[in-house]
Amino acid sequence: MWKVLNLLQKNLVWSVPAFMIAGIIFGYFADLAIVKGLRALVVPLTFLMVYPMMINLQIGKVFSGGDAKLQLVTQLINFAVIPFLAFGIGKIFFHDQPLVLLGLLFTSLLPTSGMTISWTGFAKGNLNAAIKMTVIGLILGSLATPFYAKWLMGAVIEIPMDKTFIQIAQVVFLPMLLGFITKQVLITTVGADKYNKNLKQKFPVFSTLGVLGIVFVAMALRATPIMQNPLKLAVFFVPLVTIYGFNFVFSTIIGKSFFDRGDAIALVYGTVMRNLSIALAIAMSPAFPPEEGAQIALIIALAYIIQVQAAAWYVKLTDRIFGAPLAEA
Repeated sequence: MWKVLNLLQKNLVWSVPAFMIAGIIFGYFADLAIVKGLRALVVPLTFLMVYPMMINLQIGKVFSGGDAKLQLVTQLINFAVIPFLAFGIGKIFFHDQPLVLLGLLFTSLLPTSGMTISWTGFAKGNLNAAIKMTVIGLILGSLATPFYAKWLMGAVIEIPMDKTFIQIAQVVFLPMLLGFITKQVLITTVGADKYNKNLKQKFPVFSTLGVLGIVFVAMALRATPIMQNPLKLAVFFVPLVTIYGFNFVFSTIIGKSFFDRGDAIALVYGTVMRNLSIALAIAMSPAFPPEEGAQIALIIALAYIIQVQAAAWYVKLTDRIFGAPLAEA
């Protein structure tokens, strides 16, 4: 079982579309009552998706200094550039589909995830800076999302600010608190060495299971309209590729112009990688009716495919873009 989960995590570029297809097939052919019953899985799957990744979150890194310029530029890109880019592109492609536009906006409003740290490590970038970006981006994004959504989308779709804040508290800050407590209990119980060597690496696998479960449920709830118009999914990839492409190019230029190799790599992954798990959790939460939530979640699920694939290719190109690390030069 563990090997299967680990395989799914390492191959998100294939496992996410596989679960999407499985959800569509199940939702289209299964009894309607059974499909609607899947809604009861949203809350436990959301918790399974978010809580494990919060256990390894190093909140203390936020208070370490020395890279204020890097952190400031990263968050300026995250909150002053990318959300407005996504909203503008979304208005072009989805001006008559406000829920899809909201889903696209959600993908841009929640920067950084555990993958920010992982991919920065793979590319031999500044891991400490990436960890700090992850924590700062997660907290700022969680606080800012309801305001951005209301400001940009309030005229065309009702954004329940109070419910959205409550759901963010439940899917971000409560798991963050529980994750912190869990980590301290584990370290006290088994020791820091055993935690770092044996336990720390196991938690992200369970988050992946929650992600795939939410993707399955979201697709099942939208199965009928998807099957009636399958080309609609293909259209969603164009704005997503445009946003991610711009983000990679823009962040790379800023990184190469103002920072050294390690910081520049952290900057790229700290701005391009979005916390799609949290975005999915908000979309599928009780803040939105189930059918609306599934429609919002559709484009978020598709973003996984592009994000993971693009991040993997960028690692392969990193040395060409920034040069080899000093130790290998």
